Amino acid sequence: MDLRKLKTLVDLVSESNISELEITEAEGKVRIVKANAAAAPPQMVAYAMPPAAAAVPAEASRAAAAPAAGEAAEAAPAETGHVVTSPMVGTFYRASSPGAKPLAEVGATVKESDPVCIIEAMKIMNEIEAGHAGTITKVLVENGQPVEFGQPLFVIE
Repeated sequence: MDLRKLKTLVDLVSESNISELEITEAEGKVRIVKANAAAAPPQMVAYAMPPAAAAVPAEASRAAAAPAAGEAAEAAPAETGHVVTSPMVGTFYRASSPGAKPLAEVGATVKESDPVCIIEAMKIMNEIEAGHAGTITKVLVENGQPVEFGQPLFVIE
């Protein structure tokens, strides 16, 4: 696709009410997305959802997420003891490397400064400390699972 045609398409998108345009030709594929301050950034939506669900409009996904979050809160009983929560968005890992022994398991006694897991965020491995001395009674997240800020990871009693 030549540069003049591409510029024309960009101008068309910016001057119209459409928010996204995708064109496939023999030379390749072009996707133009208009930035919109009122909508959530597309990168966050695509990161938080599986690829098949990323095509759902932002309003529909927010509306669907609100009842699901409420149902999850009702279904999960209140945890007793200290709940270790995620300080960031990332990927949860129980061990420091694949195949290594988990940093913390159910029944293990930990001190406040003991690392209990690793959260990978932006290709940086962050050790998460227990923050409370005691015995781990529950591991609430599976290895390799994405986690959100404030999501419960462990229960320590």
